[in-house]
Amino acid sequence: MLKLKSSTVTADGNYVNWSDSYSMGVKIIDDQHKGLLDFVNEIYDHATGNEEEELAWFKEVIQQAVHYIKEHFTTEEKYMIATKFPGYFEHKKTHDEFTLNVVKSAKDFQEGKRLVLEKFAHFLKDWVLTHVAVMDRQYSNYFWKIATYKADGTLSITPADVA
Repeated sequence: MLKLKSSTVTADGNYVNWSDSYSMGVKIIDDQHKGLLDFVNEIYDHATGNEEEELAWFKEVIQQAVHYIKEHFTTEEKYMIATKFPGYFEHKKTHDEFTLNVVKSAKDFQEGKRLVLEKFAHFLKDWVLTHVAVMDRQYSNYFWKIATYKADGTLSITPADVA
């Protein structure tokens, strides 16, 4: 194992933990973000330094991970389209670039190029948290601006809100 690993684990043994500050206020999206962070933790947990073990594990899960990432991006993009979010095209471009980067890394790794899982976990963690904090916050703020308050005090986005 690399020295860096032990110094980056949180008190509860995770590499990264969910924080309410990451919340977008849309349950399905927040749940998917939590799932992405769980995947980052799983990658980190499998970063043993044993190239053979890492490759075997990575080959098992990478297609599921890519599918999950694409599903998450599709969910976000559907909400952006439905609400006429003005930053949709820029956001989609960022999603597409990230997906291509992950797919390329996976392909390179499967073709025998060395990919250090710990570094890959670090890359994913940084990207996800930065993307959530900056890009996703933009559509979250937009959703909150256009939402209608219901009688019980909760927010809802209705067709009238996006007309």
